[in-house]
Order: sequence, then structure tokens, then C-alpha cells
Amino acid sequence: MNTILLTVALCFIALNVVTFLRHKTHRQTGFDGRFFSHLFVSLCVIMIGFAVIYYALSRDGIVLVTSLESMTVVEPTWQNLLYFSGVTLLSIGFGDMLPIGPARIFALIEAAIGVLLPTAFFMKSMYKKED
Repeated sequence: MNTILLTVALCFIALNVVTFLRHKTHRQTGFDGRFFSHLFVSLCVIMIGFAVIYYALSRDGIVLVTSLESMTVVEPTWQNLLYFSGVTLLSIGFGDMLPIGPARIFALIEAAIGVLLPTAFFMKSMYKKED
């Protein structure tokens, strides 16, 4: 039953995104689907790249813990590293995983990219539409 609900929910979400991108009214607002997809792909590639950085750092020591008090180590699996990278890049910051050591600097850089890159994309889009 859970698989059916998950499949229906994902199809519903995908259908809504496709409908939005094909609908004519968003074009009046200056929305560019190609521009959006380029940003999405860029963010995904950056997220994967930082997950690789965290993986490389984990080979030299601990990079993620669940709490600074308990220092419980988070297993550096690809799933955990991609999740942490995505949460950091999108500036969600749930706080369930915390970087330590050199990973802290990379997490700050990733968070800055996550804030500045979409801003730059949309500013460029607005500037382009005014010309």
C-alpha cells in the first residue's frame, strides 16, 4: 500500500510540474523553463560534488556527527552524505547532522553557493527580461 501511495504522490507532483511548465500563463511572467532546468541541474551537480568532498574528508576522519555534545558519529554512506549536502546547499539546516573539522568550512562554502547561485540566476533572468 505504501508503494502505491508513494507512486501516486510522485506522479501527482510530476504532473503538476509538467503542467506548470507547459501552461501559457507562466510565460507572461517571464518564467523560462530552460533557465529553471539549468539552475536545477547546476544545483544537483554541486550537491553531488560536495557529497564527494565530504566522502573524501570522511576517509581521513569523522566529518558528520548527530550532536556536538554526544559526538555520535554519522556513518559516511552516500545516502547520508548526499542528504547532508542537499540540506546544506538548500540552506534547510535541519540540524540532525553537523559537520566537524574541515567539513565545516566546506559546508559554509556550499551554503553560500546555495544562497548566491539561485539569486544570481534570477537576477540575471530579471535583467535579461528588461532589455
